[in-house]
Amino acid sequence: MSTQLPVAGPAEVRAALIRDLGADRRSVVGVVLVNGLAAAAGLVGPWLLGRIIDTIRAGSGDVLSAVDRLAFGALLFTVVQTVLAWWALKIGYRFGERTAARVRERFLQRTLALPPRVADHLPTGDLISRGSTDASLVALTLRSAVPEVLVATVHALFLIVAVLFLDLRLGLCGLVCLLGVGAAVRWYVRRARPVYLAVASTGAEIADVVASTAKGARTVELLGLERRRTEAAEASITQARSARLAALWLRTVLFPWSEIALALPVVGVLLIGGALYAHDLVSLGVVVTATVYLRQLVGPLDTLMLWIEQLQGAGASYARVEGLADIPEAELTPRVESVAGDRIRVDNAHYSYTGARDVLHGIDLVVQPGERLAIVGTSGAGKSTLARLLAGLDRPHIGSVTIGGTPVADLPPDQLREHVVLITQDHHVFHDTVRDNLLIAKPTATDDELHAALTAVGATWWNDLPHGLDTELGEETTLDDASAQQLSLARVVLADPHTLILDEATALLDPKTARQTERSLAAVLRGRTVIAIAHRLQTAHDADRIAVMEAGHLVELGTHQTLVTTNGPYGQLWQTWHAEPNSP
Repeated sequence: MSTQLPVAGPAEVRAALIRDLGADRRSVVGVVLVNGLAAAAGLVGPWLLGRIIDTIRAGSGDVLSAVDRLAFGALLFTVVQTVLAWWALKIGYRFGERTAARVRERFLQRTLALPPRVADHLPTGDLISRGSTDASLVALTLRSAVPEVLVATVHALFLIVAVLFLDLRLGLCGLVCLLGVGAAVRWYVRRARPVYLAVASTGAEIADVVASTAKGARTVELLGLERRRTEAAEASITQARSARLAALWLRTVLFPWSEIALALPVVGVLLIGGALYAHDLVSLGVVVTATVYLRQLVGPLDTLMLWIEQLQGAGASYARVEGLADIPEAELTPRVESVAGDRIRVDNAHYSYTGARDVLHGIDLVVQPGERLAIVGTSGAGKSTLARLLAGLDRPHIGSVTIGGTPVADLPPDQLREHVVLITQDHHVFHDTVRDNLLIAKPTATDDELHAALTAVGATWWNDLPHGLDTELGEETTLDDASAQQLSLARVVLADPHTLILDEATALLDPKTARQTERSLAAVLRGRTVIAIAHRLQTAHDADRIAVMEAGHLVELGTHQTLVTTNGPYGQLWQTWHAEPNSP
């Protein structure tokens, strides 16, 4: 399995952009039409300026009155152009905000729809970078670039057409001189995509190194890996620096070249226009008007050049954001028509994280519907790995893990949650109300159901909150680890799966609270299957059966009384734990 998310190709990015533009086509059309009117109004001023020059040179009639009328007309159309351009940008920015929100929501939906096996094995930095840096750059581009690029493009086209209609010879001269701008853009665009993809990728690598180092800080310190992690960080920073220097080099070539190329049309028209005027082939007013048009063309073209550079980075980010849609079909599982029963069966399951060494060896286990099974063993025995296989987060490379005869790992995420939920000691509290934190598990739940779920896990603290279920967590109050874990357990009660896997889910609770929570869960989940990864043997004592793990092997399976009487590994663990002063 790839450890990197895919990147969308140019065709896919163009298709996504067309869809996003089409989703709000009225605004796009509005921007084009209003800005077209603004550009048309902007053409009148330079044309009137040429008329003023020709009127003054003719010197016939009431020249002063004619010039005043023409000057007033130029001022009026300049004001109209300004108002229309402001209106076009207003429409464009509103379109950008809506489209940016649409892109973020689509990214979130695709992220939540990732198969657990894919999401769980991805480098943290890659997903973080796509959801933060890349999504923000795409949103900024859609908010700003789309309206500004549309405005600049329409304005430039109107100016070019105006020069051609004014005098074909001067217009063609200006277009020929613009070929230098086209050559600069073509040279840049052909080299920019891989460079900016490298910039985004190396940024994600830095984020991954930082996140993984921070998450495993204690392990790094205990194993003396500080130097290796420092070297990894320095290597990723060096790669990022090289990628950014490559992008900088492209810019240092593009912008000087384009600045020179943008000045050529004005120079060319002045030279050719001056020669034509000297031979009485064109009026001075026409030359001045054409020159002003081409001078005005520098503005929109300069805007386009600036955005072309930024659009390369945004295009790379867009490709990374849209890349979530390209998860290989093999990773996406079709919905199973039905699952025949709730029995969980593990047959000769072998599993390896790296492929080099198995951490589970030939596990055979059948969990009956409604059974409460405890899995015990020393640290590193394979308890949590077995829990991941039972929850469908991983697939054994030999053997099978099935529910009702259907491989657990083949169930799509939404269907899997209807059958099995794994809850660990890791939990998350969203900065929102208590109610909304719980409704994640069951959006249709009533307040009475929310109260019952909290009561079921012993979370009596909600009664003391200032606004009850409407209390904002993270703002009005902050939950301690134990309360946050109870909130997480309450979500499981609301989700109401037929099988619940608890992987040391009560590890952060004190022994008394933990036992109360486990008893409450047992009462609420009566008739359902509960598989508990037990780090307290009292949990195992209350189970129907106990599975004992050692070094990746299932070495014992039976009731508490049977295993204690046998005096095998579990019996020895029980005697040792029961002899401790703090054991109940």
